[in-house]
Amino acid sequence: MTDRSDIPYSHEPNRTVHLRIWALGQMLWGAFVAGLAVVGIGLVMLAIWGLGLLLPEQSKEMPSPFGMIELVAPPVAAA
Repeated sequence: MTDRSDIPYSHEPNRTVHLRIWALGQMLWGAFVAGLAVVGIGLVMLAIWGLGLLLPEQSKEMPSPFGMIELVAPPVAAA
């Protein structure tokens, strides 16, 4: 008899089990990397918010520059 303790993940030498465990490991690694990306985006947003708190109040009370844009519809000829 052979010693099956050297077979990783399972005590049965079954290729399907090995493939499923490998796929699960890949999905878990992808979820971990995506979680790191979400945490990174959150930290960037937190830093931007923190910098916004350091700005003077006058900069937050200025009128919007988009109010100066005037949209004029072209004249429509009467039929």
